[in-house]
This record gives sequence, C-alpha cells and structure tokens, in this order.
Amino acid sequence: MERVIGTSEGEEKGPLFICFGGMHGNEPAGIKALEIIFQMLEIEPMRNPTFKFKGRFIGLVGNKQAYQEGKRFIKKDLNRQWLSENMTRILKSRPNHLSPEEVEIQEILFLIKKEIKEYQPEEVVVLDIHTTSAFGGIFTIVNDDPDSLNIGSQLHAPVIKGLIRGLKGTTLHFFDDKNFPVKTTAVTFEAGQHKEPQAVNRSVAAIVNCLRSIGCVDADDVENIHDQMLLDYSKNLPKVTELLYTYAIEEGEEFELFPGFKNFQTIEKGQVLGKNKFGDIIARESGLMLMPLYQKQGEDGFFMVKEVV
Repeated sequence: MERVIGTSEGEEKGPLFICFGGMHGNEPAGIKALEIIFQMLEIEPMRNPTFKFKGRFIGLVGNKQAYQEGKRFIKKDLNRQWLSENMTRILKSRPNHLSPEEVEIQEILFLIKKEIKEYQPEEVVVLDIHTTSAFGGIFTIVNDDPDSLNIGSQLHAPVIKGLIRGLKGTTLHFFDDKNFPVKTTAVTFEAGQHKEPQAVNRSVAAIVNCLRSIGCVDADDVENIHDQMLLDYSKNLPKVTELLYTYAIEEGEEFELFPGFKNFQTIEKGQVLGKNKFGDIIARESGLMLMPLYQKQGEDGFFMVKEVV
C-alpha cells in the first residue's frame, strides 16, 4: 500500500496542505474521501477552465499496516505517539529497531520533511480525518493556536476546545511551530461513526472547506455539494464546547460502557455510565458525552464536554 494517496500542485505558490486519512486503521472514511478529492481536482479544470489551484496538497495514509489489517493500531495507538521527545530517537533508528507505529511515524516524517525542503512553503496546514465508534455527531477538534480555531470553525461542524488537555501525543500536539521550520497549523475533523456511508461525504466536504479557508481554491471555483449536509447535520448540535474531563482507561480494569450512548448526549452528574471490575463507572460532572468507546482497542473511555457561548 502506498503512503501517498495523491498530490496536487498549482502554478501559484501557496500553503503546503497535508491531509491524513487512516491515522487509525479501522477508520477508512478519510482515505476514501481523499481518493475522491484527488479525482475531483483532476477533472475540475476540464469542467471549469478558470479553475486554479494555489499551493501544494498531499494526501497521506496514516497507519498503513493497521489499515490493511482493519485494526485501530498494531502495537500502539499511532495518534498517541506524536511526542516531541520520541522523534529524535525514531528518526535516528533503523526500522527493525522500532515498533510498527514508530516505523509509520519515521516514514511520515521523512516524507513531510522532504516536502517542506523541496516546496519551501511559508505555511503548513495539517488536517487529520477521523471517525468514532459511536453515533450521534460530527465535530472539529482544535488546539490552542488561533489559526487552528479559525480553520476549524469553517468546517461547518461543532468545535471542541481544550480536548488536547485530556490527550497526549496526537497530531494536534505535534504539528505546530515548535517542531517545524515554518508556520504549522493542525486541525482534526471527526466525520461520524466508522461505518456510516455518509462519513466519507462529510470528510470530502471538510477537506474542500479547508482548501477554501486556507486559499488553495477559490470559493467561486469549487462547488462543495456536501456543505449543506454538514450544516443540516450540525444545526441542532452545540457550536462550541470545551473539555470537562477525560475518562482514561486503566490497564486491566475491564472497562465497559452501557450500550447506546451517543456523541453530544446529555449526561447528569452521578449517572451510572458503565462498569469495570471495581464497580460502577459514574459521571463526575454533568455535561455532554463525547466519543464513548465501543471498540476493543482504545485508551480513552469517553470525554465529557460542556457547551460554551
């Protein structure tokens, strides 16, 4: 399986836009959406002679091996390994001395560093496409960079602030100005449940919106036919929420949520949410459920968020 899903580059200089699909191997929507996007960009100049692309766009598979095996990860969650302190060791190591996910990181970083060196962009934007094991909502996750919030707010989905405080080692943590020689901004888009057919179309819409928001394509040149779908799906969801707390699963605790919880479902403080070998799992605060875990692999049982004005 090739790492690079596709590339597109315009005659006019612009940002280097990097979009990941399949950072978790059991989340195929982003990869399928990128395949569609590059087909769209190939035929768009034939349909619209005035169409121009600005900058360089590359679509990448995140965890190739896990994707081929249909698993979230092989040994370690790839989207928890983007830790600055790991990178020097990973980049200097031979692949046979690394875990499967560390090999994926090494290949991705060598490729991105090569892209930056050759293209010499003034700005790098990273969009990471995901899906969840639960139904009930799409959303955008941003970090503390104002540019991340600005881009995320244009993807027509609820924006989750502060979530990176309850996580570590994600693309939102690593892809920033401290780790790259140019201005680097990261955003994550969650397109729905893993197996929802519409998750692919939502991902296509998010990618097109991101391309428009950072100036790679002109709003008048690219009609985003899926925009209204995102707007309709999000209209009854909170526009902006902030993290309250994360339920981190302890090794061997036998975590199990009760079935049926959905993204953005209202939860009351003291509500029994599931069980483990120690007893009931109880909500510490009232809020909105986010990403309840209904799959075998994963380190986070759920997130609790609150709506903010």
